[in-house]
Amino acid sequence: MRPSARQRARARIEETSCQGHDLTTLWRETSEALAPLVPHYRGVCYYTLDPASLLITSHFNEAMPELPPEFFALEYYQDDVNKLVDVARSAAGYSTLHDATGGDPTRSARWRANMAYGGDQELVAALRTPAGEAWGALTLYREPGEPTFDDDEIGLLRDIAPALAAGARRGLLIGEATDPEGPDAPGLLIISPGWELESLTPGTERWIADLPDGDWDAGRLPSSVLAVAGQALRSAEHRDARGMVAVARVLSCSGTWVVLHGAPLVSDGRRRVAVIVEPAHPARITPLLMSAYGLTAREREVTRLVLTGESTAQIAAALVVSPHTVQEHLKRIFEKTGVRSRRDLVGKVFFAYYEPRVRDNEGRVPLGRAVRGGPMDPIASDKTADS
Repeated sequence: MRPSARQRARARIEETSCQGHDLTTLWRETSEALAPLVPHYRGVCYYTLDPASLLITSHFNEAMPELPPEFFALEYYQDDVNKLVDVARSAAGYSTLHDATGGDPTRSARWRANMAYGGDQELVAALRTPAGEAWGALTLYREPGEPTFDDDEIGLLRDIAPALAAGARRGLLIGEATDPEGPDAPGLLIISPGWELESLTPGTERWIADLPDGDWDAGRLPSSVLAVAGQALRSAEHRDARGMVAVARVLSCSGTWVVLHGAPLVSDGRRRVAVIVEPAHPARITPLLMSAYGLTAREREVTRLVLTGESTAQIAAALVVSPHTVQEHLKRIFEKTGVRSRRDLVGKVFFAYYEPRVRDNEGRVPLGRAVRGGPMDPIASDKTADS
């Protein structure tokens, strides 16, 4: 791969990631830029992950609009290598199936499943922000007899991963604001570098009116909104920080906490910023675990760490407790959720709350609707559909 071609591809993908595209457009344009530089079989597979659990929330591959059920079984129930959660947690941030199996992929159930669809080589790259948050992953495949992915190709993917992570996060945030669901749907404002309000989504006025020192009727935006917008605009001036999303937590006039996200938008040399306002909430999987299984606060935190692949020792260190205490928590968690192992716990949570989200998102893409992140409560969704 020529250095100039790699630089052009990186610049194009970084620019695309900063334009505030929906996820489908971002993935399609990235695929077009990668195709001549990293040859692959049957398109790029893109995933979004919930950073709180590292479980899959969406999938996009135009050659395979719906993931086969066996993929999830392999990912969450099979003892194998090259899993998305493992790559998302790894220091390298990428993995090939051949390297992960010591050059003998035939012993991997994942490889055998790939071969059934014509794919031999498999490369997984995590999409992580510079701060280390994993918002997605991508996988590439090659047919039998094709060369393995080389260092230049892997290097390009590592170069563009932070921009794609930021683009995915931005796309999810803007998507939830422009395609709202429920009374607590986020609000979205587009602000110019001259601090002029260019547009906003319906319902945003109520969020702004509840923030301190703002006056919607007088056309004065709250200082917290302007501060987040200013941080985002400054980040757009620096290439290494261009994908960063500014965040602020604010106590509203009504006494509830809200979170402001400021995302720079750069298109045709013109800089703007999107500010998303939403209610502050813990990791979205946390209240679902409470309502479904009656887990205590500490049990919910232990469960969340299990979902992200943390070991007993790592959980103990994170919570400043002994490994024995962690094991006692796990015993009670298993009893309440009706499982016998960590793997079964991960699988149960995924198929209860994340697989429905993936399938819902697969149905959204052909309709041109925004892809959504986070877990999905099937019971709440059924109630919304019936109302």
